[in-house]
Amino acid sequence: MSLEAVVFDLDDTLFAERQYVLSGFRAVAKWLDEEHGVPGGPAFSELRDLFEGGVRLTTFDEWLDGRGLSHEVETRELVEVYRNHVPSISPAPGVEALLESLGPRFLLGVVSDGYAQVQRGKFAALHLEHHFQAVVFSDDLGRAYWKPSPRPFEVVTERLGIAAANCMYVADNPTKDFIGARSVGMKTVRLRRPEGVYALAEPPTEAHKPDFEVTETAGLGPLLEDKSGEVGLRQVGETNYTPRTIASAERPTNV
Repeated sequence: MSLEAVVFDLDDTLFAERQYVLSGFRAVAKWLDEEHGVPGGPAFSELRDLFEGGVRLTTFDEWLDGRGLSHEVETRELVEVYRNHVPSISPAPGVEALLESLGPRFLLGVVSDGYAQVQRGKFAALHLEHHFQAVVFSDDLGRAYWKPSPRPFEVVTERLGIAAANCMYVADNPTKDFIGARSVGMKTVRLRRPEGVYALAEPPTEAHKPDFEVTETAGLGPLLEDKSGEVGLRQVGETNYTPRTIASAERPTNV
């Protein structure tokens, strides 16, 4: 493989997804205080505790029920505040240095799933856009083309002007991130940080498995040391990864 480009996922790859979730909870708690007189501090703590306890897709529903507020506040209102807030997030440790080092040698891109407005807000808040030559939010292509569809990967390589075989995709979620990229011919790397939302998730089939795996941003350096993409790599089956126990590997919230 002659490696010409590196494409990154966004959530739990360029930044910690948990950071965004807590940022959204702070925005929701502030709104509840201002609009409904619900003290923001306790509301934030309770939402955070639900999340840390493994509640994901029904976080707001369970919080409203627990507070007895379901008849006063609708879940959709909280979801709207969460999705539309300006995130307070920052790149994961080592990400900016990595991008600086890769920029002179490779084309760089992003392929990210989720609602386009939400993902654009995250990307803008990171202030990393100057590093990338192509950014694809799958939602812009239509809901049918969210990952695991191969289409976002076809689009990003078209925009970069390279063959998929000369591109590597770095992401975190084995249930959807790698199967589409591999199907178009990309090499794939799982960034499996112990604190990541999907740290405990395993690929459901052989086709979902990444080609390589690292547990921190710094591990990508040796992997991309030269154009071959083969320097210092261990195959996924050779990793000695031992994850920190977390409550759930599901999506962080019901949004």
